[in-house]
Amino acid sequence: MFNRIHHIAIICTNYEVSKDFYVNKLGFEVLAEVYRAERKSYKLDLAVSGLYQIELFSFENPAARPSRPEAAGLRHLAFEVDDVAKVSEMLNEKGVETEAIRIDEFTGKQFTFFTDPDGLPLEIYER
Repeated sequence: MFNRIHHIAIICTNYEVSKDFYVNKLGFEVLAEVYRAERKSYKLDLAVSGLYQIELFSFENPAARPSRPEAAGLRHLAFEVDDVAKVSEMLNEKGVETEAIRIDEFTGKQFTFFTDPDGLPLEIYER
């Protein structure tokens, strides 16, 4: 019935800051960018390794996220990487603070968390 996830939509509070974060710090490729004047809203389509797509939206005065990852609903967004330590170091060099690297007690794989400019929890997880 369901083939795969088509896209993940993220609403940001500062479009230029978030665009810089996802494009220049995380390195996602811009597929399309449109400004919807009637909604005073940008929509930026980003490619993640040619497999997935993130839609970055801006809206006037969006509601705040209820709380940290333990709020009901989507907990966080995780990206698979080959080397958690290397990607974590690269993010740190670009001014993105990551937590200490942890080991998943069930899989033995490394992972760590960081946040986007609006505090959305993001994870990098070892392949």
